[in-house]
Amino acid sequence: MFSHIMIGTNNLERAKTFYDAVLGALGVPPGAVDRHRVFWRTPTGVFSVTLPIDGKPATVGNGGTIGFACTSPAQADAWHAAGLANGGIAIEDPPGIREGAAGKLYLAYLRDPDGNKICALHRLPKA
Repeated sequence: MFSHIMIGTNNLERAKTFYDAVLGALGVPPGAVDRHRVFWRTPTGVFSVTLPIDGKPATVGNGGTIGFACTSPAQADAWHAAGLANGGIAIEDPPGIREGAAGKLYLAYLRDPDGNKICALHRLPKA
């Protein structure tokens, strides 16, 4: 459905360090810097951060979350740990199973160093 997702940052180097770590935990190669942006490319899409081109500070969206697919709860835990070690802030409940209309999900939430809400998600098999 999506070709790419781009979010704003106020510190490109800090954002690259953070996302190289959390996306690296998912097997994504380090990001490539292109002027005022960084791109992490995968076969299924592109994630990127940018300094705002209008010169104003980047701000976070209220109510938005970007979710990253994980292959296992252990990978989600590694993603979460990498985020905490690189300037992320744990939010919501600790990583774990949540049950709802979508079935059982293993979720881990963070705020990145710019305050964007991000999530690691693994869909557990149906029993």
